[in-house]
Amino acid sequence: MKTKIYFADARVKTYDYKNSFVAKFEQILNMIDFKEFINEGDYVAVKTHFGSQGAHRIVRPIFLRKVVDKIKEVNGKPFVTDTVRIPGLEYLDVANMEGLNHLSVGAPVILADGIFGRDQVKVKSGPFLNEIGVASAIYYAPAMVVVSHCKGHVESGFGGAIKNLGMGGISCKAPCSEAERGRIHITENKRIEWVESKCIRCMHCVDVCPHHAIDLIDNKIVINDEKCTKCGRCTRVCEQKALFIPDKNEDFQARLAESAHAVVSTFKKGRILYINFITEVQPECDCMPLADTPIVQDQGVMVSFDPVAIDQATIDMINGAQPLPQSKAADKDVKYGEPILKAVTGKDAQLHIDAAYKLGMGNKEYEFITIDEKEESEKVEPDTKG
Repeated sequence: MKTKIYFADARVKTYDYKNSFVAKFEQILNMIDFKEFINEGDYVAVKTHFGSQGAHRIVRPIFLRKVVDKIKEVNGKPFVTDTVRIPGLEYLDVANMEGLNHLSVGAPVILADGIFGRDQVKVKSGPFLNEIGVASAIYYAPAMVVVSHCKGHVESGFGGAIKNLGMGGISCKAPCSEAERGRIHITENKRIEWVESKCIRCMHCVDVCPHHAIDLIDNKIVINDEKCTKCGRCTRVCEQKALFIPDKNEDFQARLAESAHAVVSTFKKGRILYINFITEVQPECDCMPLADTPIVQDQGVMVSFDPVAIDQATIDMINGAQPLPQSKAADKDVKYGEPILKAVTGKDAQLHIDAAYKLGMGNKEYEFITIDEKEESEKVEPDTKG
């Protein structure tokens, strides 16, 4: 059976608020029966990505506010959250700079793993990770809405719902020897390596490191293992390939799916709603200190109770779109009909979606229901069977 995905097109062709993208999003939310997955008094995590200084194309506060308001309508208690990516207090400053605060979204904005990135509960995962530290505020929340800005990613090739959970639902827990997120990026007994002969000492890696873990000492690049979280940003910006992750990307993709599966396992079935915004699609993750021009035109927003289906539908839609001129897709000379994300990032995102499917996280077959095909009053209930 195909999974139903509710979709609103980003195009707006009439001068009327009811046909605006914001109003379309409201209509989709009204089609979801929030009472079916949120009980009165439940603390509800609204998991999103706060962005970075320089990365300004995250999900806008107005859309998060619409989600928060729907949760409040059924007497849930929402909080908007992410996990530590840069030092905690600085990350909260970034969130506020991006316009994400209690006044704008209508709910507390918190770090799910605490300001030090160490608040976690160990959860069994699978053969690659064995266990992973799920951020405590997510672990203990009885319900969650995962709001993802869909874009490329340095290692997964695509950042959607699965990446939002697998990377963003676990604790940071630096230093390197304990970094939970680092265990996904790189096998535990390995570290980012430097090839001296390729290095031109441009200092890009030093500047991009969010944890100040890289220095140039005696004309050599030195990585401080007590600060490094193995995020891989330094390898992304090194045009000379002097820094690299000595690991198979296939293994990373499998670990990412395992981590996401561990996060989902802490919720009862049907108590997580997924929302994917296919807008301002970036070639890089929002954790990078920049925002580029989108690689495809805005497509719209999808809503589903199935993370695999919604991510599969999203990458299919992005890869089926026209590559935009004056973008990284154009730089890579990507032609219409070619897999844009893979061409731009160099990574095959299908790998972690397939891995999540094999773990039983969802269904890769889907069908779209647009807001024009359903009456606003008709509610959609989560599938709690199985």
